[in-house]
Amino acid sequence: MAIRVAVNHKTHYTYDRPVSLSPHTFRLRPAVHCRTPIESYSLTIRPENHFINWQQDPFGNHLARVVFLEQARELYVEVDLVAEMTVINPFDFFMEAYAENFPFSYTPQLKKELIPYLEIKENGPLLQEWLSKVGRSEKRMVDFLVELNQRLWKDTAYTVRLEVGIQTCEQTLEKGLGSCRDTGWLLVQILRHLGLAARFVSGYLVQLTADLKSLDGPSGPEADFTDLHAWAEVYVPGAGWIGLDPTSGLFAGEGHIPLACTPDPVSAAPVTGATDQCEVEFSFDNSVRRIHEDPRVTKPYTDAQWADINALGEQVEQDLVNGDVRLSMGGEPTFVSVDDMESPEWNYSADGPLKRKLAGDLVRRLNKTFGADDMRYYGQGKWYPGEPLPRWKLGCFWRKDGVPMWRNPDLLADETRDYGYGVPEAEQFAIRLARWLSISPDYLVPGYEDPYYLIWAEGNLPTDVDPLKANLKDPLERRRLARILYGDPTAPAGFALPLRWDFKRDKWESSPWIFRRGHMFLTPGDSPMGLRLPLDALPWAAEEKRAPIPERSQLSEFPPLPDLHQTVAERNGARDPEKSEPKRQDHLPESREEEANGEEITHTALCVEAR
Repeated sequence: MAIRVAVNHKTHYTYDRPVSLSPHTFRLRPAVHCRTPIESYSLTIRPENHFINWQQDPFGNHLARVVFLEQARELYVEVDLVAEMTVINPFDFFMEAYAENFPFSYTPQLKKELIPYLEIKENGPLLQEWLSKVGRSEKRMVDFLVELNQRLWKDTAYTVRLEVGIQTCEQTLEKGLGSCRDTGWLLVQILRHLGLAARFVSGYLVQLTADLKSLDGPSGPEADFTDLHAWAEVYVPGAGWIGLDPTSGLFAGEGHIPLACTPDPVSAAPVTGATDQCEVEFSFDNSVRRIHEDPRVTKPYTDAQWADINALGEQVEQDLVNGDVRLSMGGEPTFVSVDDMESPEWNYSADGPLKRKLAGDLVRRLNKTFGADDMRYYGQGKWYPGEPLPRWKLGCFWRKDGVPMWRNPDLLADETRDYGYGVPEAEQFAIRLARWLSISPDYLVPGYEDPYYLIWAEGNLPTDVDPLKANLKDPLERRRLARILYGDPTAPAGFALPLRWDFKRDKWESSPWIFRRGHMFLTPGDSPMGLRLPLDALPWAAEEKRAPIPERSQLSEFPPLPDLHQTVAERNGARDPEKSEPKRQDHLPESREEEANGEEITHTALCVEAR
């Protein structure tokens, strides 16, 4: 959501006669520690007949030292730069442990290096009185700096002052009034009196008008604005130099572009130099212009931009139609709570007290808007690398032709309720479902939790750990173990029905599943049993001996979908699956082992489990 701006700063001196210009020093290039990304920079100087040498002063600031070769009637300086106004969090820093609270003492070596920034130059009575009201009890460093800066902002009003030089601290406190350079220097002295290294900063301040009016405070400037500005920086070990702007009472952000940072204001002047004695006229101009803005929530695309986007989309769509290109695509919007953006469920937790409820509400609203009588899905979704479990997934599916997929919403379970169903109900449902599909219930295979794994996992627990307690270290594994041990390890977790569609006979088919250990033991885990089937333990058949599964071309024409409810109604009228015997039962082999030896093993299954 970046906004790129072009800053233009012009300074123009015109003289009443040709004058000699001494070597001048210009401090008008962003400092090396500027956090606002500067994409381009140029410096234009007239008269053009000059030499320029870029240097760095003892404090690391960029200096342009210019030597003029002839007399001139003007001195013109123009700065052009492009900055990306990416939002900067002014509190994005760490501090050394010993500096996390005020007051603290710099280490001997660091204190020696900071000597110029600890020098106290003013010590008047008004300054001492102001300092006497500063609390010296231990306090978090960030809180202390915020309160100190806010207090100075409240005690001094801002004014535009065109006089040369900087007021003394006494003058600023006595008047309760000062320009940015006056209050910036006052804050530097205050910080040094409190034992904190501080420096004076000269730079540009860029302020952009807000997209929307503020709901709980001033909305800022009515128009985009930039000008030369001054503020202070304090050195905190670990964090480095932190900018404080007493003009606004805020920490320095992306709008503060430092040009020169020095122990004394005289060393930070934007321009220094001399001319012959003469009459001079002086003018300057600072302007800022937005050259790029990404659309954002508070300032989306304009109607004209949307029209261009839609026109381009229509052109692409027509090109795809003309080229007979058919596309399928999916979308994955991400939602964050507007009322609670900080809680774990809206940042990294898979679930939470509101996430599942709001997701369920959204699915039901989608149902009303897009696909009445839809089929809903509540279960596992994508499993991302590095995450211990798959994500939750709620889905709804509907037919574009308007034919209902599900007619009775009362038969859809409410996941917030406990219906009391368990293994007996799962087995009863699986038997009836098998009969409905004309498959013998004898093919149902119960799935069990692996006792060898339970014994191994419990044996690896420390002697003082109760595996039935849920608040254990490594909660995923031990809560899973506690849940299984708390129940009946000998009871089946669910039932699998091996199932495949026979394309030649147009019917469902099954086959027996035989395991070396006599029972089907599921792979350990929390997932539904359908994702934990031990398929590798089934009898293996070579690829060439397996029945081919025909695949339909994605480019072929599809016939209209049938009305499944009508088909079910006709089937209900034809027979009662509870009373009639399925066809498969009429010619069952004498044993499942006998059939397993003469028939290909089905490697797909439908599972029924009480979850």
